Amino acid sequence: MPYRRTTRFVIAPDGSRVAWHTHFGNLREVTADAELARRPTVLLTNGIGSSENFWRYLVGNLEQDHRVVHWNYRGHGSSDESLGDGYQIPVHVGDLERVTEAVMARGDGRPPHHVAFSMGVRVLLDLYRRRPDLVPSMTLIAGAPGAFGSGVDTAAARAFLSAARAVLKLATPTLPLAVPVAHAVMASRFAYPLGRMVGALRARAPRADIDEFMYALRRMSPRAYWYSLRGMVEGHAWDVARTVEVPTLIVAASNDLLVPLGEMERMRDIMPHAHWMRVDDAGHAGLLEAGAEIADAVRVFLVDHGLEAPRPPV
Repeated sequence: MPYRRTTRFVIAPDGSRVAWHTHFGNLREVTADAELARRPTVLLTNGIGSSENFWRYLVGNLEQDHRVVHWNYRGHGSSDESLGDGYQIPVHVGDLERVTEAVMARGDGRPPHHVAFSMGVRVLLDLYRRRPDLVPSMTLIAGAPGAFGSGVDTAAARAFLSAARAVLKLATPTLPLAVPVAHAVMASRFAYPLGRMVGALRARAPRADIDEFMYALRRMSPRAYWYSLRGMVEGHAWDVARTVEVPTLIVAASNDLLVPLGEMERMRDIMPHAHWMRVDDAGHAGLLEAGAEIADAVRVFLVDHGLEAPRPPV
């Protein structure tokens, strides 16, 4: 869906431009910055490959009385491909750090409430490790502190992760051959029913939104996607999750095949102060399948913790 938003960039040390977008809803663009600066900020961090329409319910709910910002990983959306530093998790964390500082500088100077989806959960938790002063509160949606099996010191978990890393590394040379095939599948009329058939999409997943996601995925850098995927299986932030003390909302989808409910429950169990929301009949695309429910839950969380927009005078 088209947004009314302003796009700006931060420049990484290697020269890569990383895009961030400020939603201004019904405001006039020429005066939006001044009006938005008085509002509390919500900063959205994507999952790998996800398109901005995944946020449409949250943006629609919050943009009228909050300053809502989302940003793009390298090689995603309006951001450059990486010019030198690659796509490892620490690189994304550094980019989020710079985006957060830029967002604060153009706002009221206070750090935002962070909302992270999928891989964004790992990135956000590692930002909390590096700069806890930039993360006063967080919402973690359908994402764990690491790849499946990480943070568990067992022979089976180590073997699984080692095999996953080896497979991804061995498959890298085939990327030029695999990309045209993947694009053909994503562009076909079978992509949506295939997702439904394998259980990746629930019946209430809006087809138009999934088509938009597939289109955005076809346009993004295959190299950025693949090397970000490889980066996800290196390291983890389970140790960080145990130390989080700021207000936190965890949102899990009961039918998520990519981040199983058990992984989300494991994160909840080591973060006993966190608020917990389980969304039924939703999978990894829960931000679209149950978007209104999740947006309402985020707003309630913000209100409960005094993070909501100031009420107008009576």
